[in-house]
Amino acid sequence: MPRPTQAFIDLSALAHNLGVVRQYVPCSRIMAVVKADAYGHGLLHTASALKDVDGFALLELDAAISLRDAGYQQPILLLEGFFSTEELALFEQYRLSAVIHHSEQIAMLSDSKHHNLDLFLKINTGMNRLGLAPEQFPQIMKALTDHPGIDSITLMTHFASADDPLEEDEVFQQLQYFEAITQNHKYPHSLANSAAIIRYPVTHADWVRPGIMLYGASPFADKTASELNLKPVMTLSSKIIAIHDLKIGDRVGYHGLFQADRPMRIGVVACGYADGYPRHAPTNTPVLVNNQRSRLLGRISMDMLAIDLTEIRDVELNSPVILWGNGMPVDEVAHQAGTTSYELLCALAPRVEKIAMTQP
Repeated sequence: MPRPTQAFIDLSALAHNLGVVRQYVPCSRIMAVVKADAYGHGLLHTASALKDVDGFALLELDAAISLRDAGYQQPILLLEGFFSTEELALFEQYRLSAVIHHSEQIAMLSDSKHHNLDLFLKINTGMNRLGLAPEQFPQIMKALTDHPGIDSITLMTHFASADDPLEEDEVFQQLQYFEAITQNHKYPHSLANSAAIIRYPVTHADWVRPGIMLYGASPFADKTASELNLKPVMTLSSKIIAIHDLKIGDRVGYHGLFQADRPMRIGVVACGYADGYPRHAPTNTPVLVNNQRSRLLGRISMDMLAIDLTEIRDVELNSPVILWGNGMPVDEVAHQAGTTSYELLCALAPRVEKIAMTQP
């Protein structure tokens, strides 16, 4: 029998969440962000559920090629662009779009003989991660427009704080800065991530780039996914593999971080940090057992964790446990663990079997 830790990927939920994006942006094209193996969900079956999207965005060249080889004809954007002149042949061969974010990439283009390239020119408007400095923009725009191998140019930036309601001014400052820099250049724009799609319609422009909302998690700390009509896509589940009765004073797990203050029953679940569950998740982090809410106890081990069964009805060996997903929002687990849903989903380990399914 295989180990019971599995991740169920609900393809119908992905399609539903894409529909929610479309409701927000009826006049924009959608570039689904599928980097990091589609945020841990599995690239190819995620793409199959998003087959009607206008484009895909990711980081990994081999993953982009696998999308083309699987028959996807939409634009495929590499969010960090190319790293060498040798890669440009693959960009041309597989019709891949590239983000240009530093002047060295312009030098690589100048040295190449490749044609039919679609570029997204990224401008740093305040996040100070990737992007051209505004003072570089005129010179680089001239270099790109003079280059015979460039088919199209889209102008883009990335918002640093669109998920924080207290940082609204920062969003509009970045937007105004971008518009001032690009006002004399009539090219398509790509600005909005998930948070901006929902909160700032003025940012929608020609292309939007939804990520976390496609996977059924909220980009906001003050709004749940269900409040945004988003459905969880990944359900991480396992089973109880041992049950113990504790006396008052008994301790649980490494270093005995949890100590029973009453007679208790606990279960050991086949899931740990080697599966991608956060080791730093504390006692009281929520789980579902037989569709009943319970909690973690003590420290997470590499392959196992302990949960409280004292008040859980009809529990036995092999009873199902949901760590996050359907009925247990990943955002709630992440908040309790002091992290984000992005990290939990992307950290899913390769040893966890992913099972793609379509709910009725």
